[in-house]
Amino acid sequence: GVHFGHGHRKWNPKMASYISAKRKGIHITNLTRTARFLSEACDLVFDAASRGKQFLIVGTKNKAADSVARAAIKARCHCVNKKWLGGMLTNWSTTETRLHKFRDLRMEQKTGRLNRLPKRDAAMLKRQLSRLQTYLGGIKYMTGLPDIVIIIDQHEEYTALRECITLGIPTICLIDTNCDPDLADISIPANDDAISSIRLILNK
Repeated sequence: GVHFGHGHRKWNPKMASYISAKRKGIHITNLTRTARFLSEACDLVFDAASRGKQFLIVGTKNKAADSVARAAIKARCHCVNKKWLGGMLTNWSTTETRLHKFRDLRMEQKTGRLNRLPKRDAAMLKRQLSRLQTYLGGIKYMTGLPDIVIIIDQHEEYTALRECITLGIPTICLIDTNCDPDLADISIPANDDAISSIRLILNK
């Protein structure tokens, strides 16, 4: 399913060189180019990993969320798969403060200190912990800005991509036929809607 693009009306003309055909009004991605850029991305990731670099995988839409979480656990790297909070990277000091709060609350829950508090206070802190777990659970061990960010679906994660561009963090992006291939450092042309396509690229 990697080769299926969007309807031909929803395309970005910059993607012309990545498209091999149009079938029943749908653009078909050129898989030789997909393979080439995927291989380039793998080389970059392999090299960076061997030098102990930190990775962040971003994919918050429903179809990608599970695959992103699974890939991050498998590769022991960080991920954001529920919602990108604006300024997560560009305003790192605020994110760091939230992460400290999150770690403290988790510690209090583990040691049972939350249960010793008055019911109302405990309920409030548990709600806060649950919210932090949803949004920051995938980056709870992140101690600084990532070295490379892997993005699933450029349109959906545009805020994350812009933050990486602002900070000069290299990005690898899965791009469908409606995306701009010039925004990421390495763009892999592929279907960013099918679970099987996302999983295949992430597993690789």
